Amino acid sequence: MISKNTYLCFVLTACCVLMTCAAVSAKDMGGWEAGSPYNQLYHASELDKLKGQVQKMIEITPMQGMAPGIGLILKDGDGDKVEIHIGPKWFLGDSIGIKRGEKIKIKGAWAEIEGRDVFMAAKIKKGDFFVLKVRLTKDGKPFWIMSKEELSQEQVKQ
Repeated sequence: MISKNTYLCFVLTACCVLMTCAAVSAKDMGGWEAGSPYNQLYHASELDKLKGQVQKMIEITPMQGMAPGIGLILKDGDGDKVEIHIGPKWFLGDSIGIKRGEKIKIKGAWAEIEGRDVFMAAKIKKGDFFVLKVRLTKDGKPFWIMSKEELSQEQVKQ
């Protein structure tokens, strides 16, 4: 069994790796850049919470022409299936530490994209120790557009 401190250290290390991958120029962001039509759909003033069970992990292309992203299908407490957008695949990598069948809590905001209601994640919690932050909850700023210095400051807050 892994101790609480070892697990926390693992999570923080994983966040460091993700943050290091974030140094991507705007031309390479494939529609995920600051001020993009997609990011303009996130309204931090409408922050909401969901919890449920992961039905499956999915690859998403939120809007035509965008680079692929990572998402999931969540079955909420009412039994409804909700499409969750997490972030760009080039930032998150292939595995984000969340698997089918796991129970999670998500903070984020609803958006309508091409006639579908989706939930744009800011923070995902699993169990007592796992937290994946991809946006600031206060203003919705995505981690993938932050400078290395901003990312380092966010790491300290975790």
